[in-house]
Amino acid sequence: MAIQEDIYYEGGPHIGDLILNILLGFTVICLPLTVGAIVRALWVRYKITNRRISVIGGWMGRDRTDLIYTEIAKIVTVPRGLGAWGDMVITLKDGSRLELRAIPNFREIYSYISEKLTDKAKKASGALGEAKN
Repeated sequence: MAIQEDIYYEGGPHIGDLILNILLGFTVICLPLTVGAIVRALWVRYKITNRRISVIGGWMGRDRTDLIYTEIAKIVTVPRGLGAWGDMVITLKDGSRLELRAIPNFREIYSYISEKLTDKAKKASGALGEAKN
């Protein structure tokens, strides 16, 4: 019998990331950023549920990374695109990092994930201070 998971977010990176990087791609300097945005738009998918975070990516979407909330030690977010989307770096207890790039509604997703964290991870991420405001 499978355990029921409620999906909070499922989808790819924000479309604004792709559009902005395509516009910047007309300059030779930003061409690598444009290629990265195209690859993300084609093959990266995020799935955030009440039990775990899954990232499908890599060449042709063949790699999958799953982590449960108890493995998270810290989360850091960086707004991009005038705050319309952002990047999220999740540091695990073993020191490894998972980077989620161009997450749409990243503030709401950060709030959802931070509710599921342990108190120690909330403190390291600064989520306890945000909840009081």
